[in-house]
Amino acid sequence: MEGLSDLQKARYERNILLKEIGEEGQQKLLNSSVLVVGVGGVGSPVAYYLAAAGVGRIGLIDPDHVSLSNLQRQILHSTADIRKKKVESAKEKLQNLNPEITIETFCQRFGRENAKQLVKDYDVVVDCADGLEPKYLLNDVCLELKKPFIYAGVRGFTGQLTTFLPGEGPCFRCLFPSNAVSVFIDAAEFGVLGVVPGVIGCLQATEAIKILLGIGSLLTGRLLIFNALAMSFSEIPFQKNPDCSSCR
Repeated sequence: MEGLSDLQKARYERNILLKEIGEEGQQKLLNSSVLVVGVGGVGSPVAYYLAAAGVGRIGLIDPDHVSLSNLQRQILHSTADIRKKKVESAKEKLQNLNPEITIETFCQRFGRENAKQLVKDYDVVVDCADGLEPKYLLNDVCLELKKPFIYAGVRGFTGQLTTFLPGEGPCFRCLFPSNAVSVFIDAAEFGVLGVVPGVIGCLQATEAIKILLGIGSLLTGRLLIFNALAMSFSEIPFQKNPDCSSCR
């Protein structure tokens, strides 16, 4: 395996100093890939920190353009980016941060017609999408293709996330059966404090890096809930549903 260059050693020095990472782990990150579905409030910090950490190939999928109301929470974008494609605005910032990694952009809706083609080429998938449909679709495609899938949702002053590992525990439909959609968190309808998706996105990026490196304990079977007003974290354990339509 080719070693790190002197510039890479300097850029990733603080990662390399960690015994759980070192040069070998940093090389592993550079050889890894992550698909970020949605580059809004949650996707912005996810993509920023994955790029900063040196994940070698990052895919960004989002069909939307930057609008003024996005800027309260979507820190990848600025006032000058209004009306630009979100994926192009995001790519510009990420390449400025770390020009040696590859940023792939898909200005399209994540749907049944393209889901498998998009997911199959990445090691980990991070869900930063709005609405139910893409989350259920991500779950089913990631199960089929055996890809780790990190879920998040935000609303108001709260956010939540968990990690799904195909073949190793429950799936998204075990946690949120299709007949229980009323519990689903969606910021687009209810509003959100801008820093909440920032916190949740940072935690998603952490989970993704841990998966890529094979270190630490993941949130599999544990739903982590952040309450900004109380400044508290809590966990709800959940198990595989034997009657689940997707992973039984």
